[in-house]
Amino acid sequence: MKLIALTAAISALFCACSWAADAPVLPQAIKDKGFIAAGIMPNYPPMDFKDPATNQLTGVDYDLGMEMSKRLGIEFRWQETAFEQMVSGLATNRIDIVLSGMTDTAERQKTVDFVDYFSTGPQFYTLETQKELKAASDLCGKKVGTSRRTTFPVEIAKWSEQNCEAKGKPAITVVGTEGSADARAQLRQARLDAAVQGSETLPYIQSQEPGVFKIIGEPLARQLTGLGVAKTNTPLSAAIAATLDTMIKDGSYQKILKKWDQEDGAVAQAQINGAK
Repeated sequence: MKLIALTAAISALFCACSWAADAPVLPQAIKDKGFIAAGIMPNYPPMDFKDPATNQLTGVDYDLGMEMSKRLGIEFRWQETAFEQMVSGLATNRIDIVLSGMTDTAERQKTVDFVDYFSTGPQFYTLETQKELKAASDLCGKKVGTSRRTTFPVEIAKWSEQNCEAKGKPAITVVGTEGSADARAQLRQARLDAAVQGSETLPYIQSQEPGVFKIIGEPLARQLTGLGVAKTNTPLSAAIAATLDTMIKDGSYQKILKKWDQEDGAVAQAQINGAK
């Protein structure tokens, strides 16, 4: 019995050492600091928002970040950061990562590395009372609003060129708004005919206000959502990508997405700068 116990102990020690050898290695500067400063803007449910009952951060990105924090063995300190300040925050080391539903684009890759963890796309929607708007083609010649801070204005214009102007129909008038909430407000005020926001957010919005909004057509495009890291901090990008891969392999990643009804946005593996 003693021999069996000793063998089991040695085997357990070997497995622990093997796991440690394969564990992601954080940059020494992060270890010395003792935490990862994570930029987030909690105004995009269900990805990033505050629980109305507790005023605490919650959502897909928060849950993914907390699981990564546990596996990396280091605290994530969440810093509420205006979306337009996130990239500069990485460049000046005010924050170490951005985990706030940021779209990975070739333009942003010039200054930021993205660990891609989710797939989504811009989606047309309008009020249920807009009975005449049934298909995306019905939006030609209409006013469509979306957050000017996103890539969505460009996507709408591109879709309009291909599906309206190219077919002899009037172009969509793209209206830049201060954010998704502003677009919804202008939609209610009849200043817009329709709006666009990420397809991942609309089921949540519909659940909060049943019978108010309806989705029109399919997403305009598919885009990768990435966790942003400064290009000078490639070891941190690698450590986070490796951690995300382990979460995908053991199912904890999928469990978090299922909690928020976001399984359709799952990626098969972590990749860095996957957008082309």
